[in-house]
Amino acid sequence: MERNGITRLEAWKANPRRKPLLLQGARQVGKTWLAQEFAQKHYRRMAYVRFDKDAALRESFGRDFNVKRLLNEIQLSTGVPVEAGETLIILDEIQDCPAALTALKYFCEEAREQHIIAAGSLLGVELHHGVGFPVGKVDRLMLHPLSYTEFLSATGNGRFAELLRQRDWETIMRFRNTYEDMLRYYYYIGGMPEAVNAYLNTGQFTAVREVQLSLLEDYRADFSKHAPGVDQPRIAAVWDSVPTQLADNRRFVLAEVNTRDKTTAYRAPIQWLLDAGLLHASWNVRKPELPLAGNKDAQFRLYHLDVGLLAAQSKLDSAVVVERNGVFKQFKGALTEQYVHQQLLAECAQEPYFWLAEKSQAEIDFLLETARGVVPLEVKAERNLTAKSLRSYCRRFSPTVIARTSMHGYERNPYPYTDSPGHPRECAILDIPLFAISQVAAELAEC
Repeated sequence: MERNGITRLEAWKANPRRKPLLLQGARQVGKTWLAQEFAQKHYRRMAYVRFDKDAALRESFGRDFNVKRLLNEIQLSTGVPVEAGETLIILDEIQDCPAALTALKYFCEEAREQHIIAAGSLLGVELHHGVGFPVGKVDRLMLHPLSYTEFLSATGNGRFAELLRQRDWETIMRFRNTYEDMLRYYYYIGGMPEAVNAYLNTGQFTAVREVQLSLLEDYRADFSKHAPGVDQPRIAAVWDSVPTQLADNRRFVLAEVNTRDKTTAYRAPIQWLLDAGLLHASWNVRKPELPLAGNKDAQFRLYHLDVGLLAAQSKLDSAVVVERNGVFKQFKGALTEQYVHQQLLAECAQEPYFWLAEKSQAEIDFLLETARGVVPLEVKAERNLTAKSLRSYCRRFSPTVIARTSMHGYERNPYPYTDSPGHPRECAILDIPLFAISQVAAELAEC
């Protein structure tokens, strides 16, 4: 399995100002695999520590932050010589040893020549923010489920992933059936490594669904195991409401989780799910100006960790995948919106926002921050290029470029958005296929 994170780790290794790296992400997205695969490819040796199973090292890190002593203890525990540049030290499940998280500060200051990757669950590490957290002393890498291009590579279609990166649109569109077929599979399988492996090993969608349901149960078990101070039934209620709300609403409506509860009762449960990386929030922006984070209001949408898990939680039948456009029609396009959001996070490093007009008369699915300013991105599940909301947005804010993704092909065109013959106005519009959404940032940079 090829992960794009390897390239980022290679850049980290080559950086002379390298700091210890904190590799984060939700549970089961492949953090340990990525760190170990990187070690095997780029180092002579790997000193692997797993804090949830090594009580002696947990105690050792808890004594003091003498870097020389700690490095010796790692050598003794792992039986691997620690040599700068030749040995990759992996401190796994670091959330189980808060002292080790603090120690990263001292490794940065006193032993920066050592190559250290600390891996931990997003929630576990976030809980230790505050006293002792190595602020400014670590590099960070956030790992998401496999993106669509990573899925292409994992399924033996790496040449098509590379073709997307080259943005040779004439050739890409000649193979659109292949891209669309693999996209249908991706909607169902998603990007969780265990689910992808189940498909690769068996070729059976039933095996994929078994893995997905098991993962969903594991996450539900985490509610009681790792959220002792938060209302666990309300965490589960928010979690269960996401598929329906994503399908039916332009924003997440707290009152629809439980009509008998006060909406304020769900602030902590939602924050817990966000901190755990199980859900992602997208915020409404009334005034689309940079920085978007400074212009958000209280309305938000919640997206799932993974499109395949969302399909499983929504009980999507595998028979839908057989119908060419059936999967793209499901849940009023909720799967497509989830897919795009997931790719923007993983491929474009974008934290997308959205725009909802007063009285919900118009909406833009995503707003992107680019060198050209704020770019609206309209998402259409099928080959439907009607975009009344885009026209409304343009009339209000006069953007220079807008974007649209659907099952249509690739095009760049002028986009007139006024009906007044005496006052013609237009901007550029980029139409990009759903299966190529990973390239939207690169394309917008050239518009």
